[in-house]
Amino acid sequence: MKQFGKVAVVMGGSSSEREVSLMSGAGVLSALQSQGIDAHAFDPAEISLDALKVEGFDRAFLILHGGQGENGAIQGALEFMGVPYTGCGVMASAIGMDKWRTKLMWQAVGLPVPAYELLDDKSDFVAVADRLGLPLFVKPANGGSSVGVTKCRSVAEIESAFAEAVKYDALVLAEKAILGGEFSCAVLDGKALATVKIEPATDFYDFEAKYFRDDTVYTCPGLQGQQEQQARTLAEQAFRVLGASGWARIDFLMDEQGQMYLLEPNTAPGMTSHSLFPMCAREAGISYEELVAQILNTTL
Repeated sequence: MKQFGKVAVVMGGSSSEREVSLMSGAGVLSALQSQGIDAHAFDPAEISLDALKVEGFDRAFLILHGGQGENGAIQGALEFMGVPYTGCGVMASAIGMDKWRTKLMWQAVGLPVPAYELLDDKSDFVAVADRLGLPLFVKPANGGSSVGVTKCRSVAEIESAFAEAVKYDALVLAEKAILGGEFSCAVLDGKALATVKIEPATDFYDFEAKYFRDDTVYTCPGLQGQQEQQARTLAEQAFRVLGASGWARIDFLMDEQGQMYLLEPNTAPGMTSHSLFPMCAREAGISYEELVAQILNTTL
């Protein structure tokens, strides 16, 4: 694997998802090293990014989750330094991190998204509940891993959920609850691998269910026949509209009638033992080690 040179596995960072990033990064680092790739852990919370050039790294495997690792900031710095990196570029990362602007782009080309509204401290929460219906979700527009997300069944809950979400981002969304099933689809280099259906034992697929519980049920592929093909096509369209590259995961919902609604992209998907991307890859016949090598290959 000499063609890759010296590889920095950029993990950790200073976002609220640091812990998850370190878990993902450990898996990626081990998989790269097991294939004879000269890979090293690199935590930008502990060492300046300049060290990538100083220490002679040829490319970066980005596995930072949330914050500056996923919003285009580190991608921009690496572009400036001339260091090739995995995953989406500056624009797709910045837009993909922003749930509201992502929805605007998808809506502009006619892709389906759940009904939503922007909230602020002057919002009439009673009117919002009337328009979107209850239950609904309140979430910060920026961020991942369901941090700051609340499922609300009453107007009083919307009020307290807004107060919680605004701690994480000034822009907060209220979103209609689509309750026919929660799904995700892995897209590698523009091609959908498979969908996975997520059935959490908790009220919804929250931080705990994503990373630490063992009672979340995953079914892969999540759909069958024509529905599975339709979902994969939708994910590929969503990926392309955002200008995504390398790899990303597209999350979507289904209502009781089988209509699909795009939820959000994840431009730096998790690679932990609980993560969905490796699960979809396995369904496509790609092992964890092969997946990591294929993702790195997109930097050549």
